[in-house]
Amino acid sequence: MIKSLVAVILGGGAGTRLSPLTSTRSKPAVPIAGKYRLVDIPISNCLNSDIGRMYVLTQFNSASLNKHIKNTYHFSVFSAAFVDIIAAEQTPDNPAWFQGTADAVRQSLRHINQQDFNYLLILSGDQLYQMDFQKMIEDHIKNEAEISIATIPVGASEATEFGILKKADNNIIQSFIEKPKADVLKDWVSDTGETMKAQGRNYLASMGIYIFNRDTLFNSLLEDFKDATDFGKEIIPFSINKHKVISFQYEGYWTDIGNIHSFFEANLALTKDVPEFNLFDNKKAVYTRARMLPPAKISGTTLEKTIIAEGCIINASRVENSVIGIRTRIGYGTTIVSCYIMGTDYYETLEEMNASVGNGLPKLGIGERCYIKNAIIDKNCRIGNDVRINGGKHLSNADHLLYTIKDGIVVVKKGAVLPDGFVI
Repeated sequence: MIKSLVAVILGGGAGTRLSPLTSTRSKPAVPIAGKYRLVDIPISNCLNSDIGRMYVLTQFNSASLNKHIKNTYHFSVFSAAFVDIIAAEQTPDNPAWFQGTADAVRQSLRHINQQDFNYLLILSGDQLYQMDFQKMIEDHIKNEAEISIATIPVGASEATEFGILKKADNNIIQSFIEKPKADVLKDWVSDTGETMKAQGRNYLASMGIYIFNRDTLFNSLLEDFKDATDFGKEIIPFSINKHKVISFQYEGYWTDIGNIHSFFEANLALTKDVPEFNLFDNKKAVYTRARMLPPAKISGTTLEKTIIAEGCIINASRVENSVIGIRTRIGYGTTIVSCYIMGTDYYETLEEMNASVGNGLPKLGIGERCYIKNAIIDKNCRIGNDVRINGGKHLSNADHLLYTIKDGIVVVKKGAVLPDGFVI
């Protein structure tokens, strides 16, 4: 375990762009890939990089995130490893909640400082990637950097959506611009290497992953920039002319789960023959809560490019290009196309199913003869028989009591009940 380093994972704000998935949970607690939570990604990257001391900073809708971490990450009593939660708290000297990423770390320093460390690794809780932080810390130490920023080469079409950094030949960052306009991009080209340049990826985007030397961190947050609330918009730009700030270039798969469209695409991309985010890598395992669930049971179903989590009971006619989450039940004659079904937190007994039907309530899961396309079905939904959901660009953005439509994607809200014959 890297004894000189502590990691901090930022729980994020209210996550309104991921609404309604974040209406009852924080962004890092949103289920991904059928059985994981988003927060499992940075924690797994740390564990695979031999980093065992982690703090997760939480504030909004944090109950399910806290529960997940408490039930998942247990270490031997002979190990110094831990994943601890630091919740936003009001104190006599600071009555306000977290005001941004930098302010969250600033308010948490009195807890983090109880650990002995030389370097602090700061991570986001809502990104999908597999990265070896060992290489980043080695590069940081070798270059005698005070701050290192993980960067990823992007093309001109993407550069306008990111904070763009410009580096010198020695990887020292010289300047920063937030979401530059297309007409100024020519001034922000960096040498990203022959392979990246051949792909038209000439701009260095900040990944929101930072390493700070301990003294630099404390001086920045408590003295030099004590009123700054955000790392990306304030601390990093302010530090470029004051500290030695180095770019650590990463060229693997990385995506920011910032909105419903990116979340949906990232999940469905896992169903490709050779997905860019590899869940089947022996050396880059993604860890999550160990559930004592039975194997999935499938009967009479044609499956095409589909991921199915454990504990499912599937009698559908066809499931295509979809991710099916834990304990999902799908009835006879149903077709699922390009969907993320999150599954359920529990099973209904036969008696409970009969009682539900007797009371005019659909069974937990998805009923018979349904057609569902381009949709996200949140946890614990009850979808009746003969329901038709046909998402796509032909649908306008809308928010209803039972579902939300964003970018043509229909998101059925957690615990929603869609009666027999319901049509979207």
